[in-house]
Amino acid sequence: MGNGDASRNVPMSRSIDWPILIISIIVVAIVSVLIVFFPESSAQRINHAFSVTTQSLGRVYILAGFLTMFALLILGIGPWRKIKLGSEEESPSYSTFAWAGMLFSTGIGTAVLYWGTIEWIDYFLSPPFGIEAKSTEAHQWAMSYGMFHWGILGWAFYALPAACLSYAYHVRGSANPSLAEACAPILKGATQRWPGRTINALFMIGLIGSASTGLGLTTPLITESFRAFFEFEPSFAFTIASILLLVGLIALSVSLGLDRGIKRLSTINLALMLVLLALIYFMGPTKAITEQGIDSIRFMISHFALMSGIRYPESNKAFTEAWTVFYWAWWISFAPFVGMFICKISRGRTLGQLIWGVILFGTMGCTLCFIIFGGYGSYLEFEGKQPIIDTFSENRHAAVVYVVCSLPLGKWILPLFFLLCISFAATTYDSASYTLALSATKSIGFNDEPARWHRVLWAVTLGILPLALLSIGKQSEVLVALQTASVVVSVPMLFISLLMTVSLVIGIRRQQAESRS
Repeated sequence: MGNGDASRNVPMSRSIDWPILIISIIVVAIVSVLIVFFPESSAQRINHAFSVTTQSLGRVYILAGFLTMFALLILGIGPWRKIKLGSEEESPSYSTFAWAGMLFSTGIGTAVLYWGTIEWIDYFLSPPFGIEAKSTEAHQWAMSYGMFHWGILGWAFYALPAACLSYAYHVRGSANPSLAEACAPILKGATQRWPGRTINALFMIGLIGSASTGLGLTTPLITESFRAFFEFEPSFAFTIASILLLVGLIALSVSLGLDRGIKRLSTINLALMLVLLALIYFMGPTKAITEQGIDSIRFMISHFALMSGIRYPESNKAFTEAWTVFYWAWWISFAPFVGMFICKISRGRTLGQLIWGVILFGTMGCTLCFIIFGGYGSYLEFEGKQPIIDTFSENRHAAVVYVVCSLPLGKWILPLFFLLCISFAATTYDSASYTLALSATKSIGFNDEPARWHRVLWAVTLGILPLALLSIGKQSEVLVALQTASVVVSVPMLFISLLMTVSLVIGIRRQQAESRS
């Protein structure tokens, strides 16, 4: 059972870190205005930023993947895995099912519906390692690479900051689960001065930027679902209305708090996802999906080192920078936010349970989505059932809806898909709003929650940048803009993640030394 029943809102007068709140909102407003009023020059600069970041920092991101997994193996297998997040007699605040549902829904959002269905097409048309496009070998790599990008290493990027923040908050007793507090062993008394506030402000601005990626991908899926079901052409005004609908639902959920809002929405979201996956799997080509899924997992495992970029940049340079580096940047940009939310819901677990729970539950959920969504889309294309790739070339989001509508239920499955898109987006971004409010709160107890108006304020703020990015125009330019938002904001998060990891080691060793003395 959750601890939300005893939760209370922290009074506004003593809780808000006003400088961080104001600076973050001003930066988002300025960037959004520039994009709206100067769309062409903004698009050019966004393209340039993406290229420069992925090319110049490619080795750093690839190395970060290996080092993150190495650090988690030490934490998750060694004696530190037994460290209790809270007092020794405390049981977990949430059941394993509720905990897994919240971390999975928060961690991936609607993006898994989009990429899980069509990512293989990108790789099939432009395969890695110089393989011939549209070949049998290209298809084999295409069906496995998506699982890799959404698998163990990706969720490892979430698990490490979750471990750092959870230790700082639940064991060391920091004032709040913020990045600055997690870095306290290094920052010492500067967590509430400019070094700590700079870290928290960078995180908040980065979260708003990376969150725009998910909302920017979700909105076109919603509009395409409406277009296919009601057979009308949605305008940009309809897109605005969709984002406002999402923001309204997010604000409502986050205003209700963890137990009454976010936890319940996560449970609904998980149920809708399982229903859709079951419909596709059992009403679709069950045998073909199963065989393709098993083959893809085997192929991914046998080529894991190559996919990880062990030969980069001498081999597969362009593909690695366009996809693997982008994905690692995307995971890293979201990692502090997801880690902070996981921290808030993980009291009563051990450090090892947190680490392996995040990695295993997250990886299994994403792998299942890629096997069923991607496997069904591939079957439709290569068995001549539907021209999925042709549809993809014209409209990427329409291809996702096209795959869903090809089931025996036809377009009548779209209401379920629409609800799932809404539910996923609301679950992820009400958690983001909650986390932003936590970051701009000076001190908060284990059973306390940020002020309700504060949580709602960030829900509204999250809708601003996606609207600006979607106004750029062409679908390809919008996609690059959304990707770039994640890549650029991940750069400072790399450095901050390193600080948190070193602080975690210092904190544990210091605690052990004090216990021995």
